[in-house]
Amino acid sequence: MKIAVLPGDGIGTEIVAEAVKVLRALDLQIEMEEAKVGGAAYEAHGHPLPESTLKLAKQADAVLFGAVGDWKYDKLERSLRPEQAILGLRKHLELFANFRPAICYEELTHASSLKPELVAGLDILIIRELTGDIYFGQPRGRRSAPDGAFAGQPEAFDTMRYSRPEIERIAHVAFQAARKRGKKVTSVDKANVLETFQFWKDVVTEVHTQYPDVELEHMYVDNAAMQLVKAPKKFDVLFTGNMFGDILSDEAAMLTGSIGMLPSASLNARGQGLYEPSHGSAPDIAGQGVANPLATILSAAMMLRFSLNQPEAAERIDRAVKSVLAQGLRTADIYSDGTTKVGTKEMGDAVVARLKAQD
Repeated sequence: MKIAVLPGDGIGTEIVAEAVKVLRALDLQIEMEEAKVGGAAYEAHGHPLPESTLKLAKQADAVLFGAVGDWKYDKLERSLRPEQAILGLRKHLELFANFRPAICYEELTHASSLKPELVAGLDILIIRELTGDIYFGQPRGRRSAPDGAFAGQPEAFDTMRYSRPEIERIAHVAFQAARKRGKKVTSVDKANVLETFQFWKDVVTEVHTQYPDVELEHMYVDNAAMQLVKAPKKFDVLFTGNMFGDILSDEAAMLTGSIGMLPSASLNARGQGLYEPSHGSAPDIAGQGVANPLATILSAAMMLRFSLNQPEAAERIDRAVKSVLAQGLRTADIYSDGTTKVGTKEMGDAVVARLKAQD
């Protein structure tokens, strides 16, 4: 089993180091090779996704990714900004299905932005289509407006588009995932305004006929955003397009207490995947040793489960994280009175200690 380890920028290096430490504690036959990506790669190689890094990612069974980005790169042309690295990896590895579980651990109900009774027992799986939509649609760019009240004035434009095969394959992923859970899928669209999402709704409805055992509901994205804070436990599998999924999954993160608790998996049709925390590089706290590594550690567990065929090892990590939380250990983002505040390394060490206690 080969893992490409791409720590990236900001707190990426700190949190990935803890996940690697946890993986090594499992004593599995895993080869891990590290490479630069994002701003770190730009500094070293002049590009956020160098050919050497991309080659390593393609050859690996899975990619463990930290985070990319820093304010100091904001003035670079868009093609050279750190964030282009993750978009490039999604494109070149054909990572079309993004899984973001939003689980509120019993010990963290107090950390949620909502009342404990609304989030206790929360377990949502958000599935986001990852390689289509407005993020990748062409044409895009800047020009002089060709017509209308502001004809001749500068304007920018992006294109939202989805093909039938793109919608069909992510719909199958969502329905198959629901079969292993609560057998309910909420497809989020904006069919009342956007032709792209009327098409999305039509295709999803057709695919659903192959899954009569799974309940399907359609919901406009604005209503979905409201329901996530009004009655989040009504959702089981929530799936949608690239842009809506980006926004809704971050909203769901705060239901769990902190975005520092949310892992994610991005998979292609071959089972190869990129695994990363749902948060960013947080340059404001980089180097301070205070970042929460649990989302990255839980992402490593997802990697073992989905790409490396090691479900028992994944379950061991999940149990270790729950045990550490039950001990009352907290990083700053989930800290409250009566708990013990620890740093990034201390949290990683605690998870390793619980793993060893299982042996």
